[in-house]
Amino acid sequence: MSVTSEVKRITTHTLQKMKQQGEKISMLTAYDYSFARIFDAAGMDVILVGDSASNVMAGHETTLPITLDHMIYHASSVIRGANRCLVVVDLPFGSYQSNSDIALASAIRIMKETGAHAIKIEGGEEILDSVRRIISAGVPVMAHLGLTPQSIYKFGTYSVRAREEAEAEKLKKDALLLQEAGCFAVVLEKIPATLAKEVSESLTIPTIGIGAGPHCDGQVLVMHDMLGINTEFKPRFLRKYLNLHEQITQAAQQYIKDVRSNDFPSMAESY
Repeated sequence: MSVTSEVKRITTHTLQKMKQQGEKISMLTAYDYSFARIFDAAGMDVILVGDSASNVMAGHETTLPITLDHMIYHASSVIRGANRCLVVVDLPFGSYQSNSDIALASAIRIMKETGAHAIKIEGGEEILDSVRRIISAGVPVMAHLGLTPQSIYKFGTYSVRAREEAEAEKLKKDALLLQEAGCFAVVLEKIPATLAKEVSESLTIPTIGIGAGPHCDGQVLVMHDMLGINTEFKPRFLRKYLNLHEQITQAAQQYIKDVRSNDFPSMAESY
C-alpha cells in the first residue's frame, strides 16, 4: 500500500515517508482556485504556488517583478481549492534577501493570510540565517538550489547549472547545510542528472527535480508548460501532456464563428 493512500492530507511528514519507502512525489504549480481543485482531486501530492506566476499569469519576462501581495492573492485562491495536497508558496524576490527579519515577516504573512502549509526559498549558505529564523518560528521551508530564477541577472542565462566542479561542490554543501537547518525538502533545478542523484542519495530529506533527471525523489513542472498552454518554452526537460494552446484556440474560433452566424445561442439554449 502506498504512503499517500493511507493519509487524508499530505504533510511534510508524508513526503519524508515517501522518500524512505521509495515512492515518488508529484508536484505541479497552480495559481488559482479552479486548477488547484482539479489537481488536488487528481491526486497531486504537492501544489507549488510559484513565483512563475510573474511569467505565466502576469506576462513578465522574469520572476522578479511579482510582489508578496501578489503571491498572497494567488496562494489564497489555491488554498480554497486544495483539500488534500500540500500547498507550498514561493517567497518572491525582495521579500527575504535583505535580512532575516524581513524574511521571517514575509513567511509569517504568507502563512497567516493564505492558510498555506509551507514556503519555498531560493539559495544556499547565503540565506541560512533566514531559513533558520523561519523554521524556528514554526514555518516549514522547502529549499531551492541549482538554477534559481530570481538570480537570473547574476547568472545571465537559464542554462544548466553546476556543470563545473566548484559549483557542484558548493551545491552539495548547500544541500546538506539546508537539511541541517531544518528544511523538509529541496528543489533541484536544471543540474546534471548525475549530480542530482548524488545529492538525492546524500540527503535524508526529499529532492524535487525540474530538469534534474530521474533520480530525484519527486518532480515538478509549471502547469502552463506541461498542459501546452505556453508554446514558446521548449526546454529538453519539459514533457507536454496536452496541447491546450491549440485546443483553446480552436474552441474560441468556433465560438466566434457560431456567434457571427447566429448559430449560438439556439432556441434550446434560450429561455
